[in-house]
Amino acid sequence: MKHKITFEITFEDGWYTASALDYGIVTQGHTFEELVENVQEATSLYLEGEESELTKENVEIFGVFEIPFIFNL
Repeated sequence: MKHKITFEITFEDGWYTASALDYGIVTQGHTFEELVENVQEATSLYLEGEESELTKENVEIFGVFEIPFIFNL
């Protein structure tokens, strides 16, 4: 069975930030590509320290983006 780790992804002050919604995983990157690499590394390190049913083989990573809404009148 696959387990899903969902990250909320925001962009502010030149940094992308990804925060796992249900786990203590947070990371940043200057580019989206760097962020993706950092999410994979941070998740891997988190799973190494966990004594649970989560493993690298049964985890899927999802991103939820915050898109700023600009309202022009």
